[in-house]
Amino acid sequence: MQEYLHGPKGIPTMPIEYRIDHQNRIVFAKGLGVMTDADVFGYQEEVWSRPEVEGYNELVDMDSVTRIDLPSTDRVAALAMKSAIMDSRFYASKFAIVASQDVSFALGRMFQAYREMDPRSTKQVEVFRSLDQALNWLSAVHHSE
Repeated sequence: MQEYLHGPKGIPTMPIEYRIDHQNRIVFAKGLGVMTDADVFGYQEEVWSRPEVEGYNELVDMDSVTRIDLPSTDRVAALAMKSAIMDSRFYASKFAIVASQDVSFALGRMFQAYREMDPRSTKQVEVFRSLDQALNWLSAVHHSE
């Protein structure tokens, strides 16, 4: 079963659309337009507080984001900490970020570094310039679990 986050008439309810692929145990998310601090934290809370996605892999595609509105880069550290706290204690998983634009790529790498430093983190985070690279990495990992 797959779930989509959309409002009336198929209009996204926030600048992050997501689909949960329960069969393959992965959450696919796509950022759209201007992404704010509240959007990113809202997505994290909405999706990763669900017990049925515990231990799932994740792919976030940032290529349709036109601007990232963060009050400061300290919020990247706060998001990494919040994410690590919500990680499964029982399953290691993978998180691929697709970011072909330099700003998104740099913020993704910053998030990756903060996640790697947090001992509570059980997700391996990688940042890619293309969707194909990210899917190949997740596919190789998925089949080896």
